[in-house]
Amino acid sequence: MPSGLSGFRIGLLTASASRLGGGVFEAVAAQAELIRSCGGQALVFALEDRFSAEDRHRFDPDPVHHSQVAGPAQIGFAPDLVSQLLAAELDCLHLHGIWMYPSRAGCLWRRRTGRPYVISPHGMLDPWITARGRWKKALARAGYERAGWRSASQLHALTPREARDIEAESGRGDSVVIANPGPPAADRPPRPRPPHFLSLGRIHPKKNIDALIAAWSQLHARGALPEDARLTIAGWGEDAHVAQLRASLTSAPASIEFVGPVFGERKEQLIGGARFLVLPSLSEGLPMVVLEAWAAGTPVAMTQECNLPVGFEAGAALDCGYSPETVALCLERALAMEDAAWLVMAGAALNLAQGPFSASGIAEQWQNTYRGLILQHRSSR
Repeated sequence: MPSGLSGFRIGLLTASASRLGGGVFEAVAAQAELIRSCGGQALVFALEDRFSAEDRHRFDPDPVHHSQVAGPAQIGFAPDLVSQLLAAELDCLHLHGIWMYPSRAGCLWRRRTGRPYVISPHGMLDPWITARGRWKKALARAGYERAGWRSASQLHALTPREARDIEAESGRGDSVVIANPGPPAADRPPRPRPPHFLSLGRIHPKKNIDALIAAWSQLHARGALPEDARLTIAGWGEDAHVAQLRASLTSAPASIEFVGPVFGERKEQLIGGARFLVLPSLSEGLPMVVLEAWAAGTPVAMTQECNLPVGFEAGAALDCGYSPETVALCLERALAMEDAAWLVMAGAALNLAQGPFSASGIAEQWQNTYRGLILQHRSSR
């Protein structure tokens, strides 16, 4: 692995350094490991939440600084966050996620230090997201987001599509496009698996789980599901969203099971045992769970909104669309697939995990980005 960040202190700033952060949390944990692999030191700054202490180990041995929130949790105002950032003597600060107080804190740090500042919206400028909570986002734009976007040394997009969303919102067309790194790919070729399907991630309307449940129920009603077919839904979310999911399952087939949050070995078992991961999302940045599936040799049924067209091009994914009807058609196609054809898809998934989404390749891109920004700043002093 490259080691060109030796001696550099890089701050990773985010709203939640715990499972409550969903895919952004996983991306920040991967980014910290990536910085270490390049010889740098990652220092994580986040708002304190109920899982902060329990999930701190995900960043070992890097330090994690939590700031207590004062006032509404949706805003995330933390009075000591800016002082913590300033005291850390960072060479570069990297904000992950927007629309909360950490954006303001990052902008103030940049203004007071003049040091390199990177912003990764993580899909939060997708039109589906910006159309929700319009007045709150309008206040955030006027209050601090636009100032942060203007002052950032570098804006970062996970995909070319996100780069266009960033330009539409910020007016800046200079985003660097770097994907999230996936986990290490399995070292053994996959074997055929039973017709077990998996939905894994945050329980949220944008994940479009209702369409998946409706599609599965349609196939069950038509007798189109094999006797051993299973759909497992795993994830976490706000209490209201989880309650809505449970309510929708009361009239669903018994072959659908909601198992709640899963982590570690249990999560790996579910991903590695699924014939397909299913993600009929209405909005995504770059979903980490898809990269985790590919690393396990698990093909994916997903929408174009997952922003991973390379999965379709490489033959590692099926396009499931957004409606119950299109999802049902995709599930039927997946269920009818012979083992030989499925193994080809599984091999394509592993090839993506070992190639464009490998940690070493992504690490080199970030090393060049961080190092270039830091050295440019030092030379201009």
